[in-house]
Amino acid sequence: MKVLKFGGSSVANAENISKVIEILRSESRKQKIAVVVSALGGTTDTLIEAGMLATEKDQGYLEVCKQIRKRHRDAAKQLIKGADQKTVLKEIDAKIDRLEQILTGIFLINEFSDKTKDKILSFGELLSSYIIAEAAKASLKKVELKDSRELITTDSNFTKANVSSRKTNRNISEFFKGNTSKVVILPGFVSRDEKGVTTTLGRGGSDFTAALIAAALKVSILEIWTDVSGMFTANPKLVKQAFPIEQISYQEAMELSHFGAKVLYPPTVQPVLNKNIPILIKNTFAPKDKGTLITRKTNMENGPVKGISHVQDIALLTLEGNGMVGIPGFSKRLFEALSRGNVNVVMITQASSEHSICVGIHSKDSKNAKEIVDQEFAFEISLRKINPLLVEEEQAIIAVVGDNMKSHQGISGRMFRALGKDNVNVRAIAQGASERNISAVIAHKDIKKALNALHNRFFEKQIKTLNLFVVGIGNVGGILLDQIKQQQEHLKEHLLLNIKVVGISNSRKMYFKEEGIDLSQWKSLIAKGKKRTHESFFNTVKKLNLSNSIFMDVTANEDIAETYEAYLKESISVVACNKIACSSNYDNYQELKSLSKKYNASFLFETNVGAGLPVIGTLNNLVNSGDDIHSIHAVLSGSLNFIFNNFNEEKSFHDVVKQAQKEGYTEPDPRIDLSGVDVARKILILARESGLKMNLSDIKNDSFLPKDSLKAKTVAEFYKSLKTNAGHFEKLYQSAQSNGSQLKYVAELNNGKAKVGLKEIGPDHPFFNLRGKDNIVLFYTTRYPENPMIIKGAGAGAEVTASGLFGDIITLGKN
Repeated sequence: MKVLKFGGSSVANAENISKVIEILRSESRKQKIAVVVSALGGTTDTLIEAGMLATEKDQGYLEVCKQIRKRHRDAAKQLIKGADQKTVLKEIDAKIDRLEQILTGIFLINEFSDKTKDKILSFGELLSSYIIAEAAKASLKKVELKDSRELITTDSNFTKANVSSRKTNRNISEFFKGNTSKVVILPGFVSRDEKGVTTTLGRGGSDFTAALIAAALKVSILEIWTDVSGMFTANPKLVKQAFPIEQISYQEAMELSHFGAKVLYPPTVQPVLNKNIPILIKNTFAPKDKGTLITRKTNMENGPVKGISHVQDIALLTLEGNGMVGIPGFSKRLFEALSRGNVNVVMITQASSEHSICVGIHSKDSKNAKEIVDQEFAFEISLRKINPLLVEEEQAIIAVVGDNMKSHQGISGRMFRALGKDNVNVRAIAQGASERNISAVIAHKDIKKALNALHNRFFEKQIKTLNLFVVGIGNVGGILLDQIKQQQEHLKEHLLLNIKVVGISNSRKMYFKEEGIDLSQWKSLIAKGKKRTHESFFNTVKKLNLSNSIFMDVTANEDIAETYEAYLKESISVVACNKIACSSNYDNYQELKSLSKKYNASFLFETNVGAGLPVIGTLNNLVNSGDDIHSIHAVLSGSLNFIFNNFNEEKSFHDVVKQAQKEGYTEPDPRIDLSGVDVARKILILARESGLKMNLSDIKNDSFLPKDSLKAKTVAEFYKSLKTNAGHFEKLYQSAQSNGSQLKYVAELNNGKAKVGLKEIGPDHPFFNLRGKDNIVLFYTTRYPENPMIIKGAGAGAEVTASGLFGDIITLGKN
């Protein structure tokens, strides 16, 4: 024989009850079954609402009662057909008429005692069990309804009655011994005291009913049917990769349940635990799923950690002061005070210095706890021996659970390393000597991030998920999204990197999807996006609070560059091709570097110099390995190199610049490229990365542009000036030709000084044969004094710039 218990979600409506009856059909073919059912999902809360309205003299209780009647009648009409339907509906009406009479009595006397509350609440299970039994009789043989109140005897502690075990066991045994029905359906939660007055078994009461029957009959197994396929490794609503645990020990199940796993309420299953009866958690809506088997022994197949759970809405109380050290009795007084105030303590931790005691409680009790404790220690507080109780709200507890953690070294180290890596601050830690549970108090806002970090560490193939937020999805940004889409599966398989683009934005709109944006549809999705501001984009990223978040700036916008500080302070890494931040005031550059270290958030900007070329990374490796940079010579503008490589007798300078802009080699405003400021910014960044303290104003800029070109207020005026000064540019070209040289715009760093300008480069120089949009950088160092380290390749263009950004993403993934 076995006992099956179906929760409120399993019997919420006629459709779900039909699924339950199919399960009963299958199970009853094999053996005799006892079936315990909860009230239709949500009915208990509705009954409480009706009682509260009645006691407040609000006739709205009648409307609530009408809703209860309609809901149960509708379920019965769908489940029961023919002549039996009328009888069933009549009985339902009779029960709800009785309910309405009791509620009217509450309304008249303005009193809703616990005794009356139990009478009211019992109607939920009594109605559901009656409807389910009658529906089952229509399609199953030998079905019987048994009122659990006739079996379970309790004291008169209403709303949370204590069971008289001896009488209850005898009643259950005697009833089932003489019963020949294949299926016995019983209401959960309800019971009676010695005087025959209805009582209820409190929270998890239906589980308790099932456990009492299972223990009394010593059945082979207790099955608890719910709306999930067992106990999961973590809350699947918060951790998408969570999966059902096939087998777990009683103790592990109790620990996970204490810390937020809602499938079981620990005290209610104690009867079967005492008799070593296995519990199987099954899914009513996926009956073929294996579920979770709870037994005395644990299963070691998936490692020592069995699950990760959490409790939210926690307040952390700290009692501290020098007057506590070495003085016995402080802990006793603290816990006695909390006990008098009915404040339940969820977690305790105390430093060995005895200077402080921390306890975690439910947030709803924090105000009461503060008043009670401060009153208890008023004398010591007045003498300043201890401080007033410190209350920290908006906390949560996460717990890593497993019977065999004590046999494995380094579990706690791995736990806290994973949290630290994701910048989850731990406020307090508790671990029992059994090492079955390691608990930590964290900020409530970090729950999801912490659960995912721990689940990834203990249960998943070590695939690291990066969550990208991309601002600037024009030419370069759009190509970057396409590159990511193309390589997602490759990176997951070969580098164990899962790259998700969670947020995208252009100058007008933004679009977010926490599960990851479908990159094949990003253009249509952004068109449907919300209006964006820098603030609204940042606030959304911050609120999502995802592990390994990366803000990507694929713009040349100064306002966006000014937001980096805010992202880094939230431990969100920044990847930028925007040069403005790194070439801004030196103090700002250093501050961003400092914030990156302080908040463990990377700040990468490889594409600031050389687009996809590994210029900054190579320079960093040289410096970090102890080499000294003596000088840097470089052609750093693919745009200017393209322009001067294509400028000749046949093409005017004006036309070549137009061509460069049209092909995407210059900014929309070509003055940025031709003024030399862009190159100056790049050599400035290399100077700073080599260890020099320098600002943009320290760089000498020998501009080749005529004065009226430099003074042009608009792009149109600038182009007009290029035509007007065509002779000036032809003269520059002819001079280089006559000397057998090429015109190159060169950046130089020598002896701590930097300059940029147009130079005639002879045929013996490495720059001479630089073609197209290529860049070249020469590093002269202590290790490379005469033959420099040379980096050469395409230094402009959307494809290579996007690949450089992609490279920074992969670098972050490997860290």
